[in-house]
Amino acid sequence: MTKAKPSPQERLLEAAAMLTYRDGVSIGVEALCKQAGVSKRSMYQFFQSKDELLAASLERRASAFGARLLPAADVDRSPRERILHVFEQVESQAGTPEFRGCRYLAVQIELKDEGHPASRVAHRVKEALTAFFRAEAEQGGASDPDLLARQLSLIFDGASARAGVGADNLAGLIAPTVITLLDRAGVR
Repeated sequence: MTKAKPSPQERLLEAAAMLTYRDGVSIGVEALCKQAGVSKRSMYQFFQSKDELLAASLERRASAFGARLLPAADVDRSPRERILHVFEQVESQAGTPEFRGCRYLAVQIELKDEGHPASRVAHRVKEALTAFFRAEAEQGGASDPDLLARQLSLIFDGASARAGVGADNLAGLIAPTVITLLDRAGVR
């Protein structure tokens, strides 16, 4: 049985995900189309603009991003363990040669325009991660769940960025840092 060839639209979404993660959002339309094996005309039949293609590509990967990072909802772990799980995943991913950091953070940094369609998707995904931290912190008895959630997001973004640019190795660094915060906040 042969596997069906992905549609031109799927190839464009995949090319946008791969190229923007590797090379940044300034990648040109010609490079995107070449990677996807489609004409520019075809691209504009599916997407009104490169901006729309980037946003759709990020949106398409959002659930996989959460699935890779967050523990399963039915896992019987304490809030503390659930938070630490996220950082264990970051440490594990950061150890791979293809790791370039958090794609959603990179988009926000590169675009700087909060109104850009891709930036809005990235912001929503990052807010969902902070909301996860806040909910777990509250359930774990944190003295200030909002503050702790913001601190954990800061560590997540900083660790992802430093590892993504090869400035630091997260092994043995990220978990003790997070544990210190959790201890100070009283998270069980």
